[in-house]
Amino acid sequence: MHSPITIRLATIADAPAVLRCLHTAFAPYRDQYSSAAFADTVLDPETLRLRMEVMSILVALAKSGEIVGTVAYQALDTGTSEKKDGHMRGMAVLPNQQGQGVAGLLLRAAESELRVLGCSRITLDTTAPLHRAIRFYENNGFVQSGVVADFFGMPLYEYTKELSDGST
Repeated sequence: MHSPITIRLATIADAPAVLRCLHTAFAPYRDQYSSAAFADTVLDPETLRLRMEVMSILVALAKSGEIVGTVAYQALDTGTSEKKDGHMRGMAVLPNQQGQGVAGLLLRAAESELRVLGCSRITLDTTAPLHRAIRFYENNGFVQSGVVADFFGMPLYEYTKELSDGST
């Protein structure tokens, strides 16, 4: 069965819809984030433009053309050409689309692109309030690395996943 959701690279013209998706998806967690951490998560037009300069951003489009999900990814320079790490951030799905497989489509697309870029491992960071996201990542092969950073006054937990050569 063909999915009603399509995934493509975002363009600068998608910026308002990407920002709306981030703000809407993370709004329920606003009170659990420091103000600086929330701003860094949901972005604004300038910080989204800066992210688009260093990361590729995927969008999930409903049949109507509405952007219902997004994720950013990039290959990191690890100093060696043999093994590269990829990094993902900013995974967001509109609340009315959660549980419909959108996040899985975005994740598989980002993993596929990172494999093409030569990455053998993916990292991502998340915060404790995002219980549903943490379960999603763990169900999709991510494990906590033990690295905990300070994210504007709140703990930021790193998760990693080894990428196989084929689809996972």
